[in-house]
Amino acid sequence: MPRENLPHQRILSIWFGDLPADRILRPLRTASSPSARGAEPPLAVLDRVQNARRITSLNAAARAFGLKTGDTEADAKARVPHLLCEDAAPGKDRLLLEAVADWCDRYTPLVALDGADGLFLDITGCAHLFGGEDQLLQDIAGRLQRQGFQLKAAIAGTPGAAWAAARYGDGGTSPSGNEAGLLSALPVAALRIDAGTAAGLNRVGLTRIGQVLDRPRAPLARRFGPDLMRRLDQALGREGEPISPRFEAPLVSAERRFFEPIGQLDDIKAVALSLAGQVCAALERRLEGGRAFELLLFRADGAVQKLMVGTSAALRDPKRILRLFDEKLKADESVLDAGYGYDLIRLGVIAADSAPSAQASLDGRGVQETQAALETLVDRLGARLGIERITRLLPVGQHLPEWQTEQVPAALAREEALSWIGFGGEDLGLGPPAGNPHNSLSGFSGTGTSETVSSHSGFLARPLRLIDPAELVEALAMVPEGPPLRFRWRRSLYQVARSEGPERIAPPWWIGAVGQPLETKEVVTRDYFRIEDTEGRRFWLYREGLYGRETAQPRWYVQGLFA
Repeated sequence: MPRENLPHQRILSIWFGDLPADRILRPLRTASSPSARGAEPPLAVLDRVQNARRITSLNAAARAFGLKTGDTEADAKARVPHLLCEDAAPGKDRLLLEAVADWCDRYTPLVALDGADGLFLDITGCAHLFGGEDQLLQDIAGRLQRQGFQLKAAIAGTPGAAWAAARYGDGGTSPSGNEAGLLSALPVAALRIDAGTAAGLNRVGLTRIGQVLDRPRAPLARRFGPDLMRRLDQALGREGEPISPRFEAPLVSAERRFFEPIGQLDDIKAVALSLAGQVCAALERRLEGGRAFELLLFRADGAVQKLMVGTSAALRDPKRILRLFDEKLKADESVLDAGYGYDLIRLGVIAADSAPSAQASLDGRGVQETQAALETLVDRLGARLGIERITRLLPVGQHLPEWQTEQVPAALAREEALSWIGFGGEDLGLGPPAGNPHNSLSGFSGTGTSETVSSHSGFLARPLRLIDPAELVEALAMVPEGPPLRFRWRRSLYQVARSEGPERIAPPWWIGAVGQPLETKEVVTRDYFRIEDTEGRRFWLYREGLYGRETAQPRWYVQGLFA
């Protein structure tokens, strides 16, 4: 799309001038009794500044007595004896501002924090959903005031212009392209420059932004630095200034607003199912499936509750999505607290993967249903226990058997990474090697006579489960490099009837460099044997170390059992 056809950026700036005082007085302001709402006492929030307790925030009742920020506690109480004083709590103020930012997500997903007392909302393309920018501004300001906040808000074409109008102007809306007219009458501090630069401009008689606009740029940049010109260009729209939203906008979302808030769980589930249907239809058009879904529930009193679930594979089945959220609620019912009810519910897709449309047919249906059942199980367990706690084994390129697998979250494992065939040049005992289905190894009988036994005749070449760490056994062999004749493990003696091997696993060439000790598990050769005793039990044993070259006394270990 040509740049001239793109919509102009529209930014809403909200300034909470006395957020600490609002945090303390909100319960009183939102009380149902009109007398309680009108009887607001003078309040000042104090913090230690310049070795004295000074006012950092106060309400309108305190300002009516002539108090202002920066006054010391002693002076303030001397002038207003009945003044209520509270200690500053920046952490609580930050949490409150973040909660308001979550609530503002009902208007646009692009919400950014602006310092410790403000918010930026990118409402480009959103205003028509609320009847226009004026109606949107009135709606958000009215709702926040009913929640107990005192604020000023402005809409302009740049973040700098909106910020200046909200904090130093009269607020309201200003059309795009009118940034110069909006800023001309405002003080230079409205350019978001540091206090030293603003004081320097005031000393030379440049007190208004309009006066700066009329001056040559080069002398101002030389004297006051490039930041002044950068802030001026950003406010006027000559230089771009994107805001940094707290969260990424969902790939796909659907929402429903209610004239009367709802609170019954059945109603919430019905709405969520309907929204899931809309989201899945949009995902199907994109040939994608959701991997992470977020359900936002906006309460009528301003609180926002979030439910998030992940999936093990791309999903666009509305009923399965609803079941995942149902499992989440079963795991922790306290997550959902309707309070006075929800007036807005939104379902968004946070992450998605490619999922081409598949035609429903009888061909291969059993395989598809089996895979879907596994994915459903992983998703349900993940919704209850946490998607990262459901793991599966992946092959790893290591030479030692106990290092050849690793547990990873099942939802993050891709199908192409789950193939064991051909891994490491062999099938790890789960099937015959490609092109050589009748591979055989030289075996030894219990009496020392040699015989040939197929490596896949009746049982796997390697156990499905390993004993980790391998357990030491006492073994007796006829020759140092031959199979054991009998061995003792866990206080029991086993007589070997048949054996197959050895399968030699040597360390990689880069391990065992000069200066490193040789007597370590990483650099010692292992000879593995498949053993069957006289009772038919099968073991996987290995001898550690080559006799005479790596060790004077090889040791035997049992590392697995065959079923």
